[in-house]
Amino acid sequence: MLSIFSSFSNVQIALKSNKTTCFDITSEYLKRISENRHLNAFVEVFNDEAISQAKIIDKKIKSGTAGKLAGMVVGIKDNLCYKNHMVSASSKMLEGFQSLFTATSVQRLLDEDAIIIGRLNCDEFAMGSANENTIYGPVKNPLDNSKVAGGSSGGSAASVAAGLCLVALGSDTGGSIRQPAAFCGIVGVKPTYSRVSRHGLIAYASSFDQIGPLANNIQDAALVLEVISGKDNFDSTVSNRNVDLYSQANFDKKPKKIAYIKECLESKGLDPMIKSIVEKKIHQLTNKGHIVKPVSFPYLELLVPTYYVITTAEASSNLARFDGIHYGFRSEDDNDLESTYINSRTNGFGEEVKRRIMLGTFVLSSGYHDAFFTKAQKIRRLIQQKTNEMFKEYDFVISPTTPHPPFKIGQTHKDPTVMYLEDIFTVQANLSGNPALSLPIGKHPNGIPVGLHVMAPHFKEADLLAFSKHISL
Repeated sequence: MLSIFSSFSNVQIALKSNKTTCFDITSEYLKRISENRHLNAFVEVFNDEAISQAKIIDKKIKSGTAGKLAGMVVGIKDNLCYKNHMVSASSKMLEGFQSLFTATSVQRLLDEDAIIIGRLNCDEFAMGSANENTIYGPVKNPLDNSKVAGGSSGGSAASVAAGLCLVALGSDTGGSIRQPAAFCGIVGVKPTYSRVSRHGLIAYASSFDQIGPLANNIQDAALVLEVISGKDNFDSTVSNRNVDLYSQANFDKKPKKIAYIKECLESKGLDPMIKSIVEKKIHQLTNKGHIVKPVSFPYLELLVPTYYVITTAEASSNLARFDGIHYGFRSEDDNDLESTYINSRTNGFGEEVKRRIMLGTFVLSSGYHDAFFTKAQKIRRLIQQKTNEMFKEYDFVISPTTPHPPFKIGQTHKDPTVMYLEDIFTVQANLSGNPALSLPIGKHPNGIPVGLHVMAPHFKEADLLAFSKHISL
């Protein structure tokens, strides 16, 4: 039954024609989750609660009072708060912690009668590109179980790709929605910074983090983004701009000016087949009448270092609250306050999180603040200015989403910072605050889909989604 529901429009048609019910749909998803436990996408499934929600929404549908997401089954990343439910950010530090409130993005889904089916595995505190930095074990790519699903929203991407929920929420600090979406062959959207409230999202780097949807298609992603976007009294950084009707955005059929960053396609680290597939897409766009030109982005090699200096500094500050005293994991058998702090943080955080906290503390320390943090902030401003200049001339900027296909689970590097280069094509949108998405555009010879990264001007999500839907056809 469920195979027909690759889109929410199909769900709505089936519900309206009485071919199925929310109870049946939810039951089928729960069955599929049980059958696919080996993927390790879910860290907790809300079995009884999801069924109970489904029954209530079935009654609402009959009475004509159901919300616009009635029948949509959604999974949420394990760094989003949901009142009276566990949230751990896949860390020992928060193991067993129960949230006292619900994230705004999650609440807005509930208000429109979405069914929250469970919480999804992720890299610890959203720090990683493979979903291997987690107390729950790595997430397996549903397209090839020997490969990673990507990170940090790997559980979100794998659950949608495997048909364990229709849509998932993830968070994106440097590519954490778009990279796993590309690895799993689905759509992942990072909205403009401040478009979606961060209230209830466990912070990694506050000036970068954004919540966004992962879905099978642009239309479903657009509808969810429409619901979760907009002003929020709980988040002083969120934009008060009106939210466009993303789900109703249509391509205007006018030729677009599209830039591709030539340094991305000329990068030595780019997989040759991914390059070939992206070049083929560029030719298709040109044949459709669009103007596609190469542009130079001179700061490409500075993107990742700048990103990691600033984000680790922000992480050092944000994660200071997890100290074993206020809440979270506390080391036992310590003799004094200092040893409690030290041992709680040493044993409560994983290796990658500790690495980033130490790096962030270092770049903020006396004597190094100006040399690293202040300098990185200046370079970020240059990146933002250069990106804005590109959008004065072009409607969209495209590149590959990832430099290579998914790699093997357990693949180790002598230098752990090698993994930081996973973000090289996605991180620009976080540094500049622009909306961006990953869209599957073809298949690698190994059978794994290849993602195209599309970036648009600030708050032009409607145009981004409409254009992406147009070029995905």
